[in-house]
Amino acid sequence: MTVFLLALQRNRATQLRSVFALVLLIGLFLAPMSATAKYASIVVDVNTGRILHATNADTRNYPASLTKMMTLYIVFDSLNAGEITLKTKFKTSRRATQQPPSRLGLRKNQTITVKNAILSLVTKSANDVAVVIAENLSGSERAFALKMTAKARDLGMRRTTFRNASGLPHRGQMSTARDMAKLARALLTTHSSYYGYFSIKKFTYQGRGYKNHNKLLTSYEGVDGIKTGYIRAAGYNLVASAKRSKQRLIGVVFGGNSSKHRNRHMTKLLNKGFASIDRGTGVASASPLASIKKTKVAKSTAPIKAIKGFNWTVQVGAFAQYKQAYEAAQTAVDHAPSHLKNGLIKIIPLKKLNGRTLHRARILGVSKRQAYRSCKYLKKKRMNCMVISGKKAMQVASN
Repeated sequence: MTVFLLALQRNRATQLRSVFALVLLIGLFLAPMSATAKYASIVVDVNTGRILHATNADTRNYPASLTKMMTLYIVFDSLNAGEITLKTKFKTSRRATQQPPSRLGLRKNQTITVKNAILSLVTKSANDVAVVIAENLSGSERAFALKMTAKARDLGMRRTTFRNASGLPHRGQMSTARDMAKLARALLTTHSSYYGYFSIKKFTYQGRGYKNHNKLLTSYEGVDGIKTGYIRAAGYNLVASAKRSKQRLIGVVFGGNSSKHRNRHMTKLLNKGFASIDRGTGVASASPLASIKKTKVAKSTAPIKAIKGFNWTVQVGAFAQYKQAYEAAQTAVDHAPSHLKNGLIKIIPLKKLNGRTLHRARILGVSKRQAYRSCKYLKKKRMNCMVISGKKAMQVASN
């Protein structure tokens, strides 16, 4: 009898181990893939818009607290429009106080000035303050997120969608390294008067000091912003901008293994970027026209000589405004990077008989094959596209 009971116990133990193993195996297969961060990076020359480095630049990832760059962009828009001032006080809701860390620790019905709200996002990356901003500017965080996404489209961030103002995990909140570089560049150009906030190294609120999470501000020469981010599904993200002499770069890294790893990697990317500018090389350097500055081309009266075979142009429309033309050209490059990424965006004005001026959006310095293949692809995307032959392409630079 004793032997029988021992055998029965062993059998039950074996069954339990089998069931446990099966559950573990199922768990491994059903584990969410989103928990694995995807690496991506890009380095952009701010002065020219040239891409100096790009790896998985259009892969959609979780932006984490890089999201707050757009939250701040909306705040800066509101300041410029006169809707608020830096002294305006935002009221804290109960929902805002319930946000997970990182947070400033605001209490329900407590107020915070717009200036302190900006500084807390830049340094502490406070999630509770992000919600306070959203609710005070748009009534709800959902409405604010819709506004953020609309602004992203205006800036040409076509692969970015926002669902909240903080960057806390949400399966629908996605962006790319290229889009974040566009946002950083827009902050530098459109909101240059407020960009200085991103260089603040320490923020003091109610007697407590908060250091900026962006350690490159003190460890890398020329870095003066702009934002870090982390959630488990995203890894360690960073957008950094550095200026040396008259050159300024924007670097973006998604999916770092740790903050130190991310910072070291960004340092390497920026070093290579500045070296690339000094050598006149980079992703866009294969273009025979890439080294020609727009101002010189506009004033030139002589045809520009180009490397044989890379003297074709693609035109993607004519527009009433320069900005519309430039965005159309950039969109074309984004849609067909394998054919157009080495070209030079050139906006050619054309004065009509009625006095109106049209701005022709063109990408210069590509091969015949690249021109025709890109147009074929762009037309499938319902974009206007026209190929201009080599001889004519060289003449437009002096038009």
